[in-house]
Amino acid sequence: MNAPINPQHLSNPTSTHRMESTCTPAISSWPDVDTLYRRFAELVAQPMRPIKAEHMKKVMHYFDQRCQGSKRLSEAAKKVIPGGVQHNLAFNHPFPIAMDQAEGAHLRDVDGNRYIDLLQAGGPTLLGSNPPVLRQKVNEVLDQCGPVTGLLHEYEVKLAELVCQTMPGVEMLRLLGSGTEAVMGAIRLARAYTNKKWLIKVGGAYHGWSDQMVYGMRLPGTGRMEAIGIPGGSTAYTQECNPNDLDALRRKLQINRMRGGTAAVLLEPLGPESGTRPVHPDYNRQVRALCDEFGALMIFDEVVTGFRMGPGGAQAYFNVKPDITVLGKCLAGGYPMAGAIGGRREVMMLLVGGIGTTSKRAFVGGTLSANPLSCVAGYHALMEAQRTDAAGKAGRAGDRMRKGLEQIIERLHLPYVVYNMGSIVHLQTSGVLLLDTSNLYKLWKAKDEAKGRKHMMEEMGAAYSAHGLITLAGSRIYTSLADTDEVVDDALNRFEDVFKLV
Repeated sequence: MNAPINPQHLSNPTSTHRMESTCTPAISSWPDVDTLYRRFAELVAQPMRPIKAEHMKKVMHYFDQRCQGSKRLSEAAKKVIPGGVQHNLAFNHPFPIAMDQAEGAHLRDVDGNRYIDLLQAGGPTLLGSNPPVLRQKVNEVLDQCGPVTGLLHEYEVKLAELVCQTMPGVEMLRLLGSGTEAVMGAIRLARAYTNKKWLIKVGGAYHGWSDQMVYGMRLPGTGRMEAIGIPGGSTAYTQECNPNDLDALRRKLQINRMRGGTAAVLLEPLGPESGTRPVHPDYNRQVRALCDEFGALMIFDEVVTGFRMGPGGAQAYFNVKPDITVLGKCLAGGYPMAGAIGGRREVMMLLVGGIGTTSKRAFVGGTLSANPLSCVAGYHALMEAQRTDAAGKAGRAGDRMRKGLEQIIERLHLPYVVYNMGSIVHLQTSGVLLLDTSNLYKLWKAKDEAKGRKHMMEEMGAAYSAHGLITLAGSRIYTSLADTDEVVDDALNRFEDVFKLV
């Protein structure tokens, strides 16, 4: 692809916010993507290497004997909550573990069992769980005015100013309630600004659960597989392309131009599912060039990478400015109502709020958006992250975790694959999200094969929990500022104990 890059969309590495200069890189080096995909193919081509049956009995014995309180809560939850869990993070085989304490790098369940927290609530607690400095600031605002007034508060201005100062592609910010809401608003904004309707996402990514985004989730090429209860019209203008396939993206942009044009290309800058299918280091820059060539807006979903990759997010790391940035999770440091749309001023002005607005606008709402509780938490979480160099230190903890896991996997002659992008560590043991879906036959085969691989991943996750480790679905690890060398080494010893059961 030889399209020129529009210089207005590239950030100036010398113009970042003054506080960012004290922070070290969150990603020490980018993994060799071609080698990773070769190893992914090797992993899924050979027989699975799960926990042996006799050892799984001992793992299940842990839950039977040590987790009775969680089991009782789980059984009660099933009577009033569909499936017994409110969201996927809480799922755990054989039943959800109920926590009653979170502090720093550790969690404690209702039965008194202690765990190393490598889930970090799905990524937002970059400082570690429940840091006292953040809790103090939140309590001060709660004592003064409570969690919400419905009116303007100084901290929503301070938080917006801070994000605009640190993220290269954000000149204005509109706060919302979640990452899902922010994606919904970003798509609406892109369509309003461009007067175009087509949206292209990188297949396999999760961008929330709105109707138009339940398309090509987690496995590329699956289209509407998960879209039960969603009318076909809701996804009629949503398309997907495999990560790294720039030729396919160009073809879709060309076809869409003859049908009215593409409003936006939406992607996670690390690759789908926080880099589960990683992209080449120059991929984002090349997508930026294609968007400029075809007049489409570029939307970065930085729900996970925003601030975990450093104060400037992934856009600062890749030196590429998106037109619109979606934020969530890390924005409020783990406190609720965390979501935002950021972007270029001329685009963002279509989100002007207020009753009786007569100018063209993309309507978004939310009574609890930008509430004082979320904004004070967000402002001080980001300030503390910059002061402590949290992203850099968490990234180095991720490097240590990855290197240690590599050594264990090699020593035990296992086919597993581990790599990291700073504080986001991927541990592939079953390869369930790496199955080939490049044609209809392979897609059908992948759907059937995924069941067995998913069960293996669930059993691995259960074994981790029984050994005092909480991960994301048994395949993703988030490190934080609280993960000292001692914590990481403790975790590595526990992982080795699990791998010896294979």
